[in-house]
Amino acid sequence: MNQYLGQSSKSKQSQTTISRRQFLSSSVATVAGLSMVSRLVADEEKTDLATNASKALIAISYDLEMSAGYPIKGKPRNAYPWDHQKGNLNDETKQYTVESCRIVKEAGGVLHSFLVGQVLEHKNVDWLKQIIQAGHPIGNHTYDHVRITAKNPNDIQYRFQRAPWLIKGKTPAEVISENIRLCELAMQQRLGIKPAGFRTPYAFANGIADRVDLQEMLLSLGYTWISSQYRGPSNVNHKNPTKADFDAFIATHKQHQPYVYPTGLIEVPFSPPMDVGAFRARSWKLDDFLQLIEKSVLWAIENRATYDFGVHPSVMYVEDPEFKTIKLICNLVKTAGDRAAIVDLGTFARRARQQYEKQNQKRAQQKSVNNEKCL
Repeated sequence: MNQYLGQSSKSKQSQTTISRRQFLSSSVATVAGLSMVSRLVADEEKTDLATNASKALIAISYDLEMSAGYPIKGKPRNAYPWDHQKGNLNDETKQYTVESCRIVKEAGGVLHSFLVGQVLEHKNVDWLKQIIQAGHPIGNHTYDHVRITAKNPNDIQYRFQRAPWLIKGKTPAEVISENIRLCELAMQQRLGIKPAGFRTPYAFANGIADRVDLQEMLLSLGYTWISSQYRGPSNVNHKNPTKADFDAFIATHKQHQPYVYPTGLIEVPFSPPMDVGAFRARSWKLDDFLQLIEKSVLWAIENRATYDFGVHPSVMYVEDPEFKTIKLICNLVKTAGDRAAIVDLGTFARRARQQYEKQNQKRAQQKSVNNEKCL
């Protein structure tokens, strides 16, 4: 009897264990399925937004790095060694980023950040995980904030001028490629995500149009779009911008719409004005900055175009501690109703790809018509 009870108990325990395993397996599959459905729904929504040419696409993007001359206004530009420690984010910058994401999320949008990999050496990255869990994308900004167009080792990053042994025996191209991959690896291991696009440190008037080698390198690394182009107007007044200055900035927005390079890589420019140029280089007041941002967003809405407000939280928490700029953008988009949406830069890239493919189809159709006429 005891032996029977023992076998029966063991059998029940085995059945219970199997049931639990089956339940857990089923639960995991269900969660995975729901996650996949969620991703598919999100992708479908992005495709719909990209396809809707009657809707303006507005992005708010942050470069998560420290900026020379900050956080204390009035200090000499070289008071902080953050050109060598770009990832050394202070708590204020982290908190400002988290709060900005919350504000944009409540407005129905997402905030697209680009991360310098050094940030992931910090002991605590819960603030980044919080952003990710809320649905905000994070892209690759290289590991050490390197200049990807550099052809001389001394031009890659100040850090390597101080410590040239870190890149000894490597070509600039090898260092740059490795730095991009290193940031991606750090994001995967520390945050459990793949980068949502790539933004080059620094910016280039023509993007990387004249560097086919870089386009091909980025494509080979798995990136379908990048953000590298920025061309603000020259000869703009310092401290007290005029209406003519604002008009000069607005005129540049047509040049900052996403497009496709001949290699197939998509360029997603970020739009003037940049915070560093406005506040550090020109010493603008916040009210002037707000006025230009308002004009820029309204231009995009009126023209059903794209506009990417790309700035640095390490600058903005000093210059705009009350989040007036992103609140303004959110309110303008809300007022626009169905005419505008706050989206990630991947949606910008989708629109560029769709427009590119439509143009190719039209060319192919026209070529076919012309061939038929010749026959």
